[in-house]
Amino acid sequence: MSNHDLILVLFEISLIIGFARLMGGAFRRLGQPPVVGEILAGIVLGPSLLGLVAPGAFAFLFPAHLQQFLYLLAQIGLIFFMFLVGLGLDPDHLKSRLKLSILISNVSILLPMVLGAVLALLVLYELNGLPQIARASFAVFIGAAMSITAFPVLARILTDLRLDKTPLGTLALTCASIDDLTAWCLLAIAIAMTKTHGIAAAIPTIAGITVYAVVMATAGRVALRFLLDRFAARHADSKTLFTILYVVVTLSALFTELIGIDVIFGGFIIGAVMPKGSAAIAKLKAETENFVSTFLLPIFFAYSGLNTQIGLLNTVELWLVCLLVVATAIVGKFAGVYGTARLGGVPRQEAQALGWLMNTRGLTELIILNVALKLGVISPTIFTVFVIMALATTMMTSPLVARLSVR
Repeated sequence: MSNHDLILVLFEISLIIGFARLMGGAFRRLGQPPVVGEILAGIVLGPSLLGLVAPGAFAFLFPAHLQQFLYLLAQIGLIFFMFLVGLGLDPDHLKSRLKLSILISNVSILLPMVLGAVLALLVLYELNGLPQIARASFAVFIGAAMSITAFPVLARILTDLRLDKTPLGTLALTCASIDDLTAWCLLAIAIAMTKTHGIAAAIPTIAGITVYAVVMATAGRVALRFLLDRFAARHADSKTLFTILYVVVTLSALFTELIGIDVIFGGFIIGAVMPKGSAAIAKLKAETENFVSTFLLPIFFAYSGLNTQIGLLNTVELWLVCLLVVATAIVGKFAGVYGTARLGGVPRQEAQALGWLMNTRGLTELIILNVALKLGVISPTIFTVFVIMALATTMMTSPLVARLSVR
């Protein structure tokens, strides 16, 4: 890297972080989760707006040969964000109304998954224009993208609406936790199928990640508990503990990449199996979240924005397809959640609110889309369509839930 390139990358990062903060604050004042503004900040800095109104400035600020450095920082951000997602899986939530939560989550995954797969095979596969990608792999990726719920964004919305301590909030967090676990399993299968070109050939990879997850949930969890207890008993420096845990997260991400699954699963697994409830873990979560959300995630949003080209939707037919994708995502998720919740005895207004809450996709959707784009499963056009879907389903959540006046 030349001195000029280094200067430009540092300026890019400064611009991205500052602008993301401004957009996030602006959207918070509008009653939206800050992540919506941060995602839009990435799109504004990309070819969809800056590249359109000032192509010379865009080409100077974000030359193609420097995007690899943003990509590297974005991947590191995703590893540790997924670690935080795993840390956020509270066992107390999973114990609350577990049977009903499992039922709602399974239906809320299955219905949009099926609808997404059908839409993928009947409409989106030809539009994708990548015949070398197997239809089954493409359908599983689209189904996973349709069925995901953004657990961290949902948790933030519940806090903003003061619903996080209510029975509805607890049920939503439980359903979202189970939903995310299932969706990440689907994504792991989709990645394995894509990399091995078929479900049969993907079995060793799927078995590998399954064995690794089981080992970490048993022996790994015991080892982590021993480590935490040892440091707590000795009142040792937390920096040493955090260093060890960060190394474990990084090596876990390395391992999951080596066995044929994406790096994000390494971070997620460590976070999920980490013993919860200690002061050290609470401090680790807070300090990690501050840096990741302030510095690394805006770079991920900017990198996603560079791959989002709204100008590709240049016909009425493409916008109709986009509308169809958004409608299918909303209806599939809402119908699955609402219908199952009502059958489980949840009052009508709470069931409606739960359906809208589970429609939140936000950042988690972008993770799936970027994995699919990186693997060459989806084209920039399909990527853009689903980014719009992620924004639409996230932006509608807070206003719709607030109107229901549930507590």
